[in-house]
Amino acid sequence: MAGPVSASSSSSGNCWVIWLSFAGGLVLSVTPMPEFMQYGRPLWLALLLTYWTLYLPHRVGMTTAWLLGLALDVLGGTLLGQNALVLALVSFLVQLLQPRLRMFHNWQQSLVLLVVLGLAQLVQLWLYVLAGHRPPPTLLFLLPALVSALLWPWLFVILRALRLRLRVG
Repeated sequence: MAGPVSASSSSSGNCWVIWLSFAGGLVLSVTPMPEFMQYGRPLWLALLLTYWTLYLPHRVGMTTAWLLGLALDVLGGTLLGQNALVLALVSFLVQLLQPRLRMFHNWQQSLVLLVVLGLAQLVQLWLYVLAGHRPPPTLLFLLPALVSALLWPWLFVILRALRLRLRVG
């Protein structure tokens, strides 16, 4: 009986890995980039949130997404709640699709994430326009969803290895 208790206590002690990855995602999300690369900035927090929600739904969910979104709103100087709503939507959709997503290969997950993150970008654009800004004249606002979907297989491999090696759970 003592074996399972010690295994769960050692794995629950490694939740710092999740929060450290989110801190890194926040830093990457607000790090200055050249103007031409700004349009294709990956949605780092959405990708990290997707991974942890997909594989540790008992630890990371919509509340975590909302708090991370508020932190990103404060760091990025955007309308308070804008990123929080978008990240909560991503978390909700990943939780909704979780049984299917876990069975897919990485490239299939990338295609689903392209749709989910594209939808998140559309909601982001809608909130941007509601705040009184002019919409961009092209579909460049969807480029971060495409770049993020292309990065997913590599990020998945890195986070999976980290999760298994450190027994995060």
